[in-house]
Amino acid sequence: MAEIGTDITKAAALLNQQQLVAIPTETVYGLAANAFSETAVLKIFEAKNRPSFDPLIVHTHSIENFTQVATAIPDQAYQLAEAFMPGPVTLLLPRSNQVPLLVTSGNDLVGVRIPDHPLTLALLKEIFFPLAAPSANPFGYVSPTTAQHVNKQLGDRIPYILDGGACKVGIESTIISFADGEPEILRLGGLALEEIEKVLGKPVKRVKTSSSNPQAPGMLSSHYAPSKRVIIGNINQMLQQYEPDKVGVLSFSEEFAGVPARQQVQLSAAGNIYEAARNLFAGLRYLDTQPINIILAELLPEAGLGRAINDRLRRAAF
Repeated sequence: MAEIGTDITKAAALLNQQQLVAIPTETVYGLAANAFSETAVLKIFEAKNRPSFDPLIVHTHSIENFTQVATAIPDQAYQLAEAFMPGPVTLLLPRSNQVPLLVTSGNDLVGVRIPDHPLTLALLKEIFFPLAAPSANPFGYVSPTTAQHVNKQLGDRIPYILDGGACKVGIESTIISFADGEPEILRLGGLALEEIEKVLGKPVKRVKTSSSNPQAPGMLSSHYAPSKRVIIGNINQMLQQYEPDKVGVLSFSEEFAGVPARQQVQLSAAGNIYEAARNLFAGLRYLDTQPINIILAELLPEAGLGRAINDRLRRAAF
């Protein structure tokens, strides 16, 4: 298994040697490599068994460093970066020639973000290149929110996991494109649509998910899925169709009689949407380890981070 620790110098040395390092962010743990090195980036695809048509996000430590990886950056992109970075948002910008096409899966646009985690920001300042870093899990599976999640699934494929504790947001970043001159949401995530619209002072369009040739990470219809089948609906009604001791339940805040307590996850007993987001992937992972046949889940209120949580649930159930 991988070594887990908080040694930034060791992590930087491995990255300088074209090796992979798992890194903590506020959203989920990422599997990082030198974004300017095709040799290093290829190891990400190999370790995750990730198809080459699914692009990666590039992480840096400052807005000033955007010009390393992007060109012709629009004013609205800078406006959002100033408002929300470091934070759970990714901007899709014209790729600079320093970024290999392998990172962008051949696209002329590259996703750029500044992660809001002190260890990873310190690591990015220690090295002289940005980091390409998708979620640190096998392709298509539930994203990791602790170092232990990473080690369980990729520990035999990477040398080091930088342990920054549990992720405080718990779902991936919101991705925003400016391809047509106006901002568009390509992926719902840890930054709510309402917050973006408040800063820009206007409505922002949402683009429908693509099932092939995605422009950005997390746009595939089926993704973020446990090995157990996930069914979304009214949990009380669904429980009438299945044996209660053979199902797992993932609810917003309610506990359901008749289902063993160990087979239930309440994302937030207090009904707090931010707590629910933090607990979503860990809850799916936990239920996936239980002796059950299916996972019954319900959608959350379709507002704020509830939209992003529902997006992940729908893809897990696709």
